[in-house]
Amino acid sequence: MVWHVFNRSIAEYQIFNTPADYKRFITAMDFYRYNNKNKISLSNLLYFDKDLIFNKNERFIKINSYCIMPNHYHVIVDDNDSNLLSKYISNLENSYTRYFNIKHKRKGPLWESRYKKIPVTKNEYFIHLTRYIHLNPVTAYICSKPEEYEYSSYKEFLSNQEDICDFKYLMPEDFESKIYKDFVEDRISYQRELNKIKNLIFD
Repeated sequence: MVWHVFNRSIAEYQIFNTPADYKRFITAMDFYRYNNKNKISLSNLLYFDKDLIFNKNERFIKINSYCIMPNHYHVIVDDNDSNLLSKYISNLENSYTRYFNIKHKRKGPLWESRYKKIPVTKNEYFIHLTRYIHLNPVTAYICSKPEEYEYSSYKEFLSNQEDICDFKYLMPEDFESKIYKDFVEDRISYQRELNKIKNLIFD
């Protein structure tokens, strides 16, 4: 089953402040999708190299797309009907909480609540969802174009080269990176306007 998973920090507190913070979370996303029960836990590491070596033979989660924002994250994952999604997200969030609390000498929870998950039941929905996710930093006016943002899977989609993500099997057969780029960027103004309306409603 493919899932859109997301969560936000307590009181929308900014929990990703430096490139090292984003790198820590993204590397943990990669690490915990494999069976590393006999390997060192990232929860015990404050800093580590991106090229940390771990067992990549037993993957039980596929990461399809992601975007890490200053106070929340979005990730689309495929758990292959393994029922291990909860374990994966728990490892990911607990690991980052421990890292953040040690770094900032604080205690207590970091996340607003239990993560939210929404099933992605059709491949047609997947491409639209990735567009929404990849436009998050543009919608928040962090950057003007999504390719300027370093902490999402957008550049993998543009290069059509899978690194952390597996996305090609969910995309249309005629998928081309240039078509996808136009598909995403044509929506920038519209998504920004929708966000303004949403903020007006909830303010």
